[in-house]
Amino acid sequence: MGLPIRQAAKIGAYVVKKQLSGKKYPLVLMLEPLFRCNLACAGCGKIDYPDEILNQRLSVKQCMDAIDECGAPAVSIAGGEPLLHRDMPKIVEGYIERDKFVILCTNALLLKKKIHQYKPHPNFTWSIHLDGDKVMHDKSVCLDGTYEKAVEAIKLSKSLGFRTQINCTLFDGADPERTAKFFDEMMEMGVDGITVSPGYAYERAPDQEHFLNRERTKKMFRDILSRGNGGKNWDFTNSTLFMDFLAGNQTYECTPWSMPLLTVFGWQKPCYLLGEGYAKTFTELMEGTEWEKYGVGKYEKCANCMVHCGFEGTAATDAIKHPLKMLPILMKGIRTEGPMAPEISLANQRPAEFVFSKHVEKKMSEIKAGNSNTTEIAAAE
Repeated sequence: MGLPIRQAAKIGAYVVKKQLSGKKYPLVLMLEPLFRCNLACAGCGKIDYPDEILNQRLSVKQCMDAIDECGAPAVSIAGGEPLLHRDMPKIVEGYIERDKFVILCTNALLLKKKIHQYKPHPNFTWSIHLDGDKVMHDKSVCLDGTYEKAVEAIKLSKSLGFRTQINCTLFDGADPERTAKFFDEMMEMGVDGITVSPGYAYERAPDQEHFLNRERTKKMFRDILSRGNGGKNWDFTNSTLFMDFLAGNQTYECTPWSMPLLTVFGWQKPCYLLGEGYAKTFTELMEGTEWEKYGVGKYEKCANCMVHCGFEGTAATDAIKHPLKMLPILMKGIRTEGPMAPEISLANQRPAEFVFSKHVEKKMSEIKAGNSNTTEIAAAE
C-alpha cells in the first residue's frame, strides 16, 4: 500500500462524511503557484507562456486561503517547478500547521540545494518526477542527466528521513517490460510509493504524437501489471479501483471537481487538465461550472482521458459505496486478462472548443494594467 495508514484512514473518513452530505466536494487541492520551470518537457502544456505570465507567483496568503476555502484534506503542489518559488517552505509549513497532507512534486534538479529548508513530517511527502528508467525519463524531459539527479535526490531525501515517492507519467510507446523493471528498481531503492498516470494531450504541448488513447492505455497497463503479479509487487499511491480502471476493468465517468486546480489565472474550469475558464473563488468554481458539459462521451477533449485527477475521485466514491469490490483485487491482484468493461460511447460528444489563447490574452492585459492579483517576481529565485 502506497499511502500511510493514518493518511488513508483520514481521507477515507472525510470521503464518507462528504458522501453522506450529498454535495460535490474536493478530494485533493491541486496547486500550481507558478508556471516557470527549469525543464522544457515535450509533453508539458505549461512551458510556452509569455515571460510576463511565467514570472507570476501565487502568494503564501493566496495558497492558504485556497485550502481554507475548499477544505480538501490534501494538497498536491506542482507547477512549473515549485522549488523555484522562494516562499515554498512557508507554503508547505502553513499547510502542515493546518493538518493537511502535502505532496510537493518536483523534478528534483534543485532538491539537493533546497531540501534543508524543509523538515520531515508525517504529513509531508516529496514526489519526484520520474517517467521511467534513464533512457525513458531523459527522453521524456528532453534533458540528459536528469534521471541520475532525480535518483540522487531520492536517496538524499530518504537518508534525511523524508517520506519520498515518485510520480510517473506514461506515454504511448512505453515498453511494458522496461516499465515493470523500472517499478522493481524503485521498490528496491526504497521509495514509499509510485503515483502513475497516462499522459494527457494538453492543447499547447509541443509533442502531440505520443499521448495514449483509452484502448492503448488499458492494454499498456494490463501488459505492465501482468509483469508485477497484477500490480501486487509494487506500492502504488493510486487507489486500488483506479488502477483496476486503468487496466480496463471498470467503467467510470470522471469526477472533475474532486481535484480542483488553482493557478495564477485563478480556479481553473472545469478541471486540472482543461483550462476553459477561470473562477475567482472556489465557490464560484463549484457553482458556476457547467459540469454536465464535460467528461468522456460528453466533450471531445475528454475522449481519451484516464488521468488520476479526473478518475481517482470516482474510484474513491465507488470504494465507499462498494467496499467488497476491492477484496478480490487486494487478494489476487488486478485482472490483466479476459474481457474489458464496456466503454463509454463517444457518439454524442460535443466538438472541442479552443479558447486557451483568450485566457492568456486576458491575463497579459491584467498584468500590463497592473490589475493582476498575483505577484510578479524575476525568474531567478
